[in-house]
Amino acid sequence: MSSFMTTAQDFWVFGYGSLMWRPGFPFEEKQIAMVHGYHRSLCIYSHVHRGTQEVPGLVLGLDRGGSCQGVAFRVRADNWDEVIAYLREREQVTMIYLETMLRVRLPDGQKVVAVAYVVDRQHQQYAGRLERDALIRFVRQGKGVSGDNPDYVLSTYEHLREIGVHDATLAWLAKQLAVQTPV
Repeated sequence: MSSFMTTAQDFWVFGYGSLMWRPGFPFEEKQIAMVHGYHRSLCIYSHVHRGTQEVPGLVLGLDRGGSCQGVAFRVRADNWDEVIAYLREREQVTMIYLETMLRVRLPDGQKVVAVAYVVDRQHQQYAGRLERDALIRFVRQGKGVSGDNPDYVLSTYEHLREIGVHDATLAWLAKQLAVQTPV
């Protein structure tokens, strides 16, 4: 985990999953943002938030390659300690993510550096790229301390639709979850 220092300037946080629709921290503004070099992927076995170790669910990670459109939140500098502590408690429960700083592009073309959580491919919870039948099975079975895995997937899918982002995998999963029958 990086040990970022408190800054005298406002800072940014990049969300690509549930942080987009449930940030849980105070912010001054939010904007749609793009990060290059990483893509959104259901590549993490969830053992806490959306599943258990015995019955894992799946959650999103930023994985290598491609690009990802999400939301950047500008946070006041004097909230640094509080927000970073909150994010670490939320995102680093099992240390599956690498806390890093990524360059993100805002709609006006401005580039800012944002705190982001990238999947650690060496971690035991890294699922990699799963086939569709495995995706739907893990999502349907997952239930953890933050709720049911299908709710997480549907909420993320709906938020992406609201901001004009198409994610083919989440769209397919949303359609399958609406059917409510095993694949």
